[in-house]
Amino acid sequence: MRSHYCGEVTEDLLGEEVTVCGWVHRRRDHGGVIFIDLRDREGLLQVVFDPDTPAAFETAERVRGEYVLRVWGRVRERPEGTVNPELSTGRVEVLGLRLEVLNRSEPPPFQLDDETTGEETRLRYRYVDLRRPAMYERLRMRSLITRAMREFLDGNGFLDVETPMLTKATPEGARDYLVPSRTQPGSFFALPQSPQIFKQLLMMSGMERYYQIVRCFRDEDLRADRQPEFTQLDVEVSFLEPDAFMGLMESLVRHVFAKVLGVDLPAPFPRMCYAEAMGRFGTDRPDLRNPLELVEVADLVRDCDFKVFSYPAQDPGGRVAALRAPGGGALPRSVIDDYTRWVGAYGARGLAYIKVNERERGREGLQSPIVKFLSDEALSGIVERSGAENGDLVFFGADRSSVVNASLGALRDKLARDLGLGEEGWRVLWVVDFPMFEWNEGERRWDALHHPFTSPNPDDPEQVESDPGALGSKAYDLVINGSEAAGGSMRIHRRELQEAVLRTLGIPDEEARQRFGHLLDALRYGCPPHGGIAFGLDRLAMQMSGSASIRDVIAFPKTQTASCPLTGAPAPASAEQLRELGIRLKS
Repeated sequence: MRSHYCGEVTEDLLGEEVTVCGWVHRRRDHGGVIFIDLRDREGLLQVVFDPDTPAAFETAERVRGEYVLRVWGRVRERPEGTVNPELSTGRVEVLGLRLEVLNRSEPPPFQLDDETTGEETRLRYRYVDLRRPAMYERLRMRSLITRAMREFLDGNGFLDVETPMLTKATPEGARDYLVPSRTQPGSFFALPQSPQIFKQLLMMSGMERYYQIVRCFRDEDLRADRQPEFTQLDVEVSFLEPDAFMGLMESLVRHVFAKVLGVDLPAPFPRMCYAEAMGRFGTDRPDLRNPLELVEVADLVRDCDFKVFSYPAQDPGGRVAALRAPGGGALPRSVIDDYTRWVGAYGARGLAYIKVNERERGREGLQSPIVKFLSDEALSGIVERSGAENGDLVFFGADRSSVVNASLGALRDKLARDLGLGEEGWRVLWVVDFPMFEWNEGERRWDALHHPFTSPNPDDPEQVESDPGALGSKAYDLVINGSEAAGGSMRIHRRELQEAVLRTLGIPDEEARQRFGHLLDALRYGCPPHGGIAFGLDRLAMQMSGSASIRDVIAFPKTQTASCPLTGAPAPASAEQLRELGIRLKS
């Protein structure tokens, strides 16, 4: 139907006749001459209709926004003074000779260039929203990312293997989406939170190198970078040491960034242990573009009269940390109060601070209600250790370690944004040496920090059950600009070790057989050492495209209530469908 895309019509085609198709982006009637900006996925093209071609001109008079057109015309230079250097087609226009309306459009629910339109409306009319050039570019970049991933993995001996969507529930840390079985009433499939067990079974089957760009499902509360159905690049290998596998995945990431963005990432990626990341940044996914760091000051305030500090400083599970805000001494009290409310969302019960007016004067140069409770030695140690200068503000977190890390880690990122401290560019690192287990105080049991199939370090079944809190794991996360881009581990490949881990997690042998019997049986028949990783494709596309939400890089996403305004899903099932499934709803 066309000879060229709109965005391809440039000076190279001057004097030639072209046929183009697209939507009416804008129509302007300049008293005897009609201008139409025609839009397709490759760009905008200005088409001019004048009375010398009466049939086309008459049709152009009836055209309105978002009509679908086919235009035959001749390419010519734009008149002097009308060139648009921001468009690839900005030096030319097409003189319309013939015009066909392929389809009319009612007035759209919003203008494509109206950035104030609410997200609910955009999702309700997603097919209109996706016509926006910015949305097309995001989806195009996502397509380039997946193409680059496949290109690299196919070239390195990986097999693309599909795994089932209808499967059995596995413990992945969120609720499952369940699908009732018609043929076995009362039984349910679970949509996979990940292909974890299946990809391990593929390693036991001798595939050695597997990958899949796969849909996963988790019934959990949503946020800007989370969806109930999401996509990940799943990778698993056999007979490869952790360092070699991580190096291979680094090469994959560098290939994707070079192909899609033309960015050369460093080699090798730096590595940081989990304990260091939590100590310096309060999070296991630190944004290294942010220069701010937490510093430990518990030893300086352990014996002070300020119980808010001394109690957690003396508690083995507590922490007292300081965070310097450069130039923060100029912040008004209202802003400090806002920060106090901000950290409250992360469990902090307050936010103590000290303003450093003149550090040379010691106590006299510091301003805060808490100064009177601290010794000269403690104050000078805090100022020295935090690196505070005149005009700075030092914030404090004092509570359980988990609360201090979460609240000051979040405050660190917010301060960097508010004070304009972050660097540009890309900072990538591996976080390694995670603990194997974490203690769940509320339920009084051990939880797997990653998942139950991660190999502990050391991989000793006796120590798993006798001293789980002392164990590390062979897990690793890839962090890009403060976001977890991928997470993985070496897996357990010995049955007795897997059973010991499940028992430590409070899953008795009988229940383990019921839930994971197929995996435990497979471990009896020559399982190779193996490991893998999963990249969050939506999140990676969000980062690489500069989007604020993963909903911007998903064609048809859900809202924060896990609903679809476009289709009305989820929706009630008919009584007949429920009867077939053996499901009865309470009246």
